[in-house]
This record gives sequence, structure tokens and C-alpha cells, in this order.
Amino acid sequence: MPLFLIETATLATERAEVDALIGRIAPAVAAADGEVIESRVTADLKRLFVIAEHAEADTAPIRHALRAADVAVDDVAPVRLVGAALADVKAVAEQAPRYLVEWDLPEDLTMETYLARKKAKSPLYAEVPEVSFRRTYVREDLDKCLCFYDAPCAEDVYRARDVVSAPVDRFHGLS
Repeated sequence: MPLFLIETATLATERAEVDALIGRIAPAVAAADGEVIESRVTADLKRLFVIAEHAEADTAPIRHALRAADVAVDDVAPVRLVGAALADVKAVAEQAPRYLVEWDLPEDLTMETYLARKKAKSPLYAEVPEVSFRRTYVREDLDKCLCFYDAPCAEDVYRARDVVSAPVDRFHGLS
């Protein structure tokens, strides 16, 4: 089934406010016959990223369900999971990665080129063993990708990105 990135800014000042927002998104997605796979919020509580699964490849049912639940979001976009199996992500959904890197992909990049690059570069992560690459969600429109990592510190993630020659457009610690 297709996956979708639901992304929004929050006005939250406390984690409970973000949890309440997630608590409104999940039933809305379920009402549209979808399922929330994981949700991640930045450490400053200002951005929320939700991955949902839905039977239809169209964003309309999810957008409609969110509007019906009075949940405002910035974007809903189809994404592809890379670097992990969906069943594995579902199994460890409660184990939050510590860091998120957003990379705005170059305009001339194709999905095939992106996936070939990812396959060729991924073994290089072994040069930075203290960093664990968890998974990437790449937007089907190739606007950007979200890369999740575990590492002792942010500097290690930046080093890992250097090793695989991948830029960092936005960097987030996760709550």
C-alpha cells in the first residue's frame, strides 16, 4: 500500500500538545481507511512528520479526513520507504531515532538515479560505525527526502552525511 508524509508546523510549547495533535491525526487517517505508521516531532516541538499508509495512491482521502477532523497540515505527499522494510519499521515504531536530516533533492534527479546513488553510497556508512542509519522516506515527486539516524551526537550524523556525500538542508534533533 502507498505511504504518505503528513507534515505540519506546530504551535506547541509542550509535548502533550503535540501528542494531542497526533491523537487527532491518527483517528482521522484511520477514518479514511489508513494507518499511521510513525510520527516524529522535532526536539523544539515546532515540526511534526507523520508517515501513514493508505490503500489509495491519491492524497485526497487523507486530506479530506484531516479537514473533516479539523486538523490543519502543511502538506500530504506520497513517499517511498528506502533502507528498511515496512514491517520492520512497524515493529520498532516506538523506538524513535534521535536525528532527522532533510535533504532538498536536486531538480534534475530521477528516482532511479536517487536509488542507485543510495545503494552505492550506503556501504560507506561503515566508516562511521557510531552512526546507525535507520531509514529514508523519499517523496515520490523528488522534492526532498527525510533520513533518520541514531548517533551519540549531531556531529557524528554530519560526519556520516559527509562520508556518503549527501548534503544537509535541515537538521533536527527529535523528541
